[in-house]
Amino acid sequence: MSSRKTFDVGRDSGSGKFVTVKEAEARPNTTTVERIPKSGYGDTKGESSRRK
Repeated sequence: MSSRKTFDVGRDSGSGKFVTVKEAEARPNTTTVERIPKSGYGDTKGESSRRK
């Protein structure tokens, strides 16, 4: 069972559309990897993101 309360998603910076994390990591100038809280875990500011 995962202990993380969030999951990573990729987002295109121009259009705001979701993309795969793999695609977002391949295009760091035009995309970002964000953390989205899992259902029921609202505030998760203390967790580090996948992107370094």
